[in-house]
Amino acid sequence: MSESKGSAVNRVAFIGLGVMGGPMAGHLARAGYEVKVYNRTRERADAWCREYGGTVAATPAEAADGAEVVFACVGRDSDLREVTLGPDGAFERLGSGAVFVDHTTVSAAIARELGEAARERGAGFVDAPVSGGQAGAENGRLAVMAGGSQADFDRVEPIIDCYAARTVRIGEVGAGQLTKMVNQICIAGLVQALSEGVDFAARAELDIDRVLEAIGGGAAQSWQMDNRAKTMSEGRFDFGFAVDWMRKDLEICLDEARRNGSRLPVTALVDQFYAQVQQRGGGRDDTSSLVRLLADP
Repeated sequence: MSESKGSAVNRVAFIGLGVMGGPMAGHLARAGYEVKVYNRTRERADAWCREYGGTVAATPAEAADGAEVVFACVGRDSDLREVTLGPDGAFERLGSGAVFVDHTTVSAAIARELGEAARERGAGFVDAPVSGGQAGAENGRLAVMAGGSQADFDRVEPIIDCYAARTVRIGEVGAGQLTKMVNQICIAGLVQALSEGVDFAARAELDIDRVLEAIGGGAAQSWQMDNRAKTMSEGRFDFGFAVDWMRKDLEICLDEARRNGSRLPVTALVDQFYAQVQQRGGGRDDTSSLVRLLADP
């Protein structure tokens, strides 16, 4: 194991090897950790092991057995509950003293539920959703927002650093998911505004490259502008963070807002725009495909 990471942990497990989880687990393997993996589709787990080494587990429980830290990156609340508390779930064999780290974007409610379930087993829990997309996972440049005790966070932060450019503990369990909601709320408005700007530039017959050069260093600059404005103008959307997942995330944001009394009028509007993208068959396209609704009303 890489001593530069500063962690005494050696044996880890990773549950969920999708476009995010697969590369993240790969960084752990390359750093020298003993990685046991589980994926619902066995073929993907076998392919991961052929590339990175490690061991395939037949169930989440088997993956967690003997692991000092167990990571998960799955889909929705229901998926996370299945791989943790369901039959043959990871919590069946989550050892006392182990820490479960969830990188899935889910509700704060299930994060707190699992945090309590882990404590009952003498284990720790950190909710640690990520931002940065598939490219961030592949390049080890994710932003991680974490909730959990300081002790649990301190134990897992050096391991998370294998695939993160920034990891910040926000507060107790659930705080990571609430922060990810803030992230998605901000992104929703940014992507819609960028879509309107790109479409406006096209209709004004401006050179989009020169426009971006002019405004990219000013107050309008953002990650979305740097990484998505050009591809928006070119009509390329077959990459990145899918609309289907963004709608899942925005549903979580809107549900939480109803609980805490927040008003999210722009978020609710953009969510409906994304619903229109889905209705047109664009659910798997990148979120920047919002511009299509303007270019082709």
